[in-house]
Parts: sequence; C-alpha cells; structure tokens
Amino acid sequence: MADDNKNYVTDLPIGSLALMPLKGTEPMAHKISDYIREWRKEQVKNNRNVVFRDDYIKDDYIIYPEIDRFGTGEAKGVINDTIRGADLFLIVDVVNYNVTYKMYGVENRMSPDDHYQDLKRVIAAANGKAKRVNVIMPFLYESRQHKRTKRESLDCALMLKELATYGISNLITIDAHDPRVMNAIPLNSFDSLNCHYQFVKTLLDTYNDITIDKDHLVVISPDVGGMTKAIQLANMLSVNIGFLYKRRDYSRVVDGTNPIVEHTYMGVEVDGKDCIIMDDMIASGESLVDTAKKLKNMGAKRVFACMTFGLFTKGLQMFDKAVEEKVIDKVFTTNTIYQTPELLSKPWYVSVDMTEYLARVIESINHDSSISQYLDPNEKVKNYLENYKNK
Repeated sequence: MADDNKNYVTDLPIGSLALMPLKGTEPMAHKISDYIREWRKEQVKNNRNVVFRDDYIKDDYIIYPEIDRFGTGEAKGVINDTIRGADLFLIVDVVNYNVTYKMYGVENRMSPDDHYQDLKRVIAAANGKAKRVNVIMPFLYESRQHKRTKRESLDCALMLKELATYGISNLITIDAHDPRVMNAIPLNSFDSLNCHYQFVKTLLDTYNDITIDKDHLVVISPDVGGMTKAIQLANMLSVNIGFLYKRRDYSRVVDGTNPIVEHTYMGVEVDGKDCIIMDDMIASGESLVDTAKKLKNMGAKRVFACMTFGLFTKGLQMFDKAVEEKVIDKVFTTNTIYQTPELLSKPWYVSVDMTEYLARVIESINHDSSISQYLDPNEKVKNYLENYKNK
C-alpha cells in the first residue's frame, strides 16, 4: 500500500464496503473499487496472521441501484442486492447533463434537481438496512446559492439539513464554493476536500520547465471569493498572489448573475512570470478568459487555469479561440464531474485524476479512521516540490 495509507489492520471496517454509484458516476466508482481491491489484497498478503472479514476482498465493491421511471417522469429508487449491515457510499454527480430519461415520450436531460431527487430515492430505498449511509457529492448541490443577501432561498443549506434528517453519516464534497455552508448542520459530519496536490502534480508532470519561486511564478485568484484557495496554494509553493476585482452591474441580472463590467488587477507584478489561475469552477468561462487576457496584457509569460470543476456551460469555442490567440496555455480540471469526449480531445485540456484520492478517503472512512492527512496536503506538496527541484 502507498506510504500515505496507514495500516488498517487494527482498524477493522465498520461494515461491509458497498459503493453505490448513481447514474453517470459508474466509471469513477469502478476506478475507486479497483484501487481499494488492490490495496486490500496487499494488506491481507502482508498480514497473514490476521483474520479479515470474508467479504474484505471482492472482485468489485459496487452495488447498482435502479431508478425506475413512469411515463409521467415520476420515479422510484430500487436496491435489488442485500445491503444489511453494509457501509454504503453513494456517489452522485449532480451536474451530469449527459444522463437522460423519458417523460411523456420526450427525452429529457437530467438536471441537478433530478440527480438530487434520485439520491434521496436511493437513500430511502436503503430503508434502514445499511449500517451506515455516506454520500460522496464532489460538486455540492446548489453550492453557489449558499448565503442570503435579500429575500431569496438558501438551497444548499436546505439540502444539507434534508440529508441530515435522512440520517446520512458523512457527506464528502470537493472544494465547496463556501465551506461555511456546513454551519447549516453543525452536529453532522461534513468534509470539503481540496485538490491542491493533484493540481500541482499534474501541472508539473505536464510542464517540467516551471520555476517555483517568487521571481518566476504567481498564483492568481480571478475574484475575491477565490482568494482562500489561491492563498493556500501560494503558501504551499512559497510564491506571491494576485487577484482581480470584478466590478459588476448590480442593476441587472443576466443568466442568473450580475454581469461583470470590468476586471481590476491587484497584486504583484506578473511581467515575464508564469501565472496559475486558481478557482473552484469554470462556469461559462467568460470570467476566466477575461482574467487571462488581463494577465497577458500585463506581460505574463504563460497562463495556466487550474479549476476544480469544468462546467463549460457555453461550450468550448471560447477556449479554442483563447488558446489560438495565446491568451491561455493550458486548462486543468478534475474528473469528478462529467467530461465530454470533445473536451477530453482538446489539446489545451488536461484532466486531473481524483479517483485514487477519493478511494483513499473512502477506505479510511470505511475503517473509521482519520482523514485529516487528506484534508491538509501541505506535506505531500512539499515532498513533491522537493523531488521536482532535485530533478
């Protein structure tokens, strides 16, 4: 087992591990299952004097739930396999628009609301038989509607409170838009993982000529809201940061948000330096491209975008043009949400694999062990940078 995986022999599983992927997350679940199977094989091999559960090693740990749809679009969740005493891990991608269903004979793409309803259906189908129910939701449902500034709904908080009443034991997400939303369920387990190490590793594996110091590299936050992530990465790399202030037109709303009038840069000089733009998501991509243009106009050498979730709600043409005009050099997003074949084929795009990371977290939780080492990747980043510089 890898060095950062502790020895689980003294921490036996809390229950039989069962991964339950909702529609669209099956490929991710298979990779996670493969990692866990190989780790457990090694664990048993190295500890022959220890008695393990009969089901400790399986060909795979996946149980497939079914969502049966009626012609009206109504549905029910069904679990056909036994889950009594199991430690269930439900995996859901609420922004996977590639999944469809029929309603009155018309093909409909599933919305975040549809995915969330299916999640609740499967939890309800478990019907108290599982020993514990955990939810892996990389993109946190309604995470951008996390605070109230006027008479408006608080959708993310409502979702968390609802899942708490459903009795889930752990909710794991990645880079929550604002982790303080966990205050909605102060007595329940909520963990927001970060992917700084995976971004650093993938970026430096892709480019072996990046100099990691204050004279050659700057971490950029595209807005004030993303400053926390940028500061964390900058501290890990021991470099400076900059950010762009977005002046918005609050007199009107376009596509659910106030349009940006102007970007104003604040921070250290970027002339001749590589820039890493760090944030939690690419929505339409307009703000990212505008940020990259601003940096290039200020003399930035190369611009790399490291965003946890690539939604690309307005397509990829904008990025094709930005790369063609040498505004952006490379875009990195994780594989925790649906990625189109078109996106994966783009020469300017790199997918950051998070499945091993999620597998380690799931394995730790199943053994009721601490996941603190995965919440703070400082040591791993430090060691990787040391090896990179030595090369």
